[in-house]
Amino acid sequence: MDFKNSQEGYGRILKEAWGNADFKQRLVANPVATIEAFTGKEFNLPEGKTLVVRDQTDESTVYINIPPDTSEMELTDEQLELVAGGDSEDNGLNPFKWIGYGIHWVVDQFD
Repeated sequence: MDFKNSQEGYGRILKEAWGNADFKQRLVANPVATIEAFTGKEFNLPEGKTLVVRDQTDESTVYINIPPDTSEMELTDEQLELVAGGDSEDNGLNPFKWIGYGIHWVVDQFD
């Protein structure tokens, strides 16, 4: 993943939403179509996934994102090997990263 380019694409979307109330409204109502129109690129969600955009610009409100429950998650043999070997690769095992999973996934679309 070219993180710099991804960050820039995500940043362009945020900047447009902050400065353009109509764009922000369309982004919340229909994120995929709005992102496709804005970037000129097809935006493919993984099968069974939905993209949700929430307007969290109200400074008088505190928002909490609830990540997936990993307490019952069973690791594959490959994942166990990575953990046992002390691998620092981003392999999806860090539950704190999942808090921003949606953002990371959107960012990945700009590669």
